[in-house]
Amino acid sequence: MSNIKLIIEERAANIGKFMVGRLLPFRQKRMVGPFIYIDHMGPVKLNERENFDVLAHPHIGLSTLTFLFEGSIMHRDTLGNAVEIKPGAVNWMTAGKGIVHSERTPDYLRDSPLFMHGLQIWVALPKEFELMDPQFSHIEESDIPSWMEGDLQFKLVAGEAFGRKSPVPVFSKLFMLEIKSKTRQTVNIGDELFGESGLYILDGAIESGGNVYEPKQLLVAKDSTLCEFTIQENSTIYIFGGEPFAEERFIDWNFVSSSKERIEEAKEKWKNQSFPKIEGEEDEYIPYPTYNKK
Repeated sequence: MSNIKLIIEERAANIGKFMVGRLLPFRQKRMVGPFIYIDHMGPVKLNERENFDVLAHPHIGLSTLTFLFEGSIMHRDTLGNAVEIKPGAVNWMTAGKGIVHSERTPDYLRDSPLFMHGLQIWVALPKEFELMDPQFSHIEESDIPSWMEGDLQFKLVAGEAFGRKSPVPVFSKLFMLEIKSKTRQTVNIGDELFGESGLYILDGAIESGGNVYEPKQLLVAKDSTLCEFTIQENSTIYIFGGEPFAEERFIDWNFVSSSKERIEEAKEKWKNQSFPKIEGEEDEYIPYPTYNKK
């Protein structure tokens, strides 16, 4: 990865129950391809008196991608879905014109210590899909393409790459790859990718151009051609990106749109509690935080 343009360090952000490491958006790089928001959750241990409870909150103009390494989250939304997210599976919720969801510790785990670790990602929608009806998909780990190339273990979490396609129903040209290695070796991505690309180091390290890059760093490439780099032993990295949009995207709290007016409409709608409600959670929700803009 000799063409590194920008190095983004994780920045601490408070999401209520615990701190996360925020990667995107960043003041010098708001998006990488259509990826507009990435939080690294944990690793954190919750004791038997603590739970991961993110109350009902709205989204517009984006798809959420939840990918856990440890722990468990019960997802509920206004489409009537109630699905437990476990490590390795992909939870993909497309907000479109508007959806409300909550994320909580499952009932059967609420009195037990729990480790939480994962990625929370937002992918902005193309302009022509910003007002689509909301959708939800849950893809089990066994259905996500995975393969070996020598000692390298690949997994295509979402999108298309290396002649493969993930079953996650994306709405733009993008990719999200997981690469693991137990040994030190050279990785040659070549020209398999497209658009913009970033490389996030979860564990271990990579070497490129005489430099060593370690966990909690997001390396943004000058172009999608990542070329060659050395991955150290016992490393896990994620490469993601895709075709950028022609139009700017605006972000305010949980709302993403190419239209500032549409965001203002969504804010007022949430303040007035005019969004649909999750059955059984009608009175529990996160108010719009007046002074908390991302």
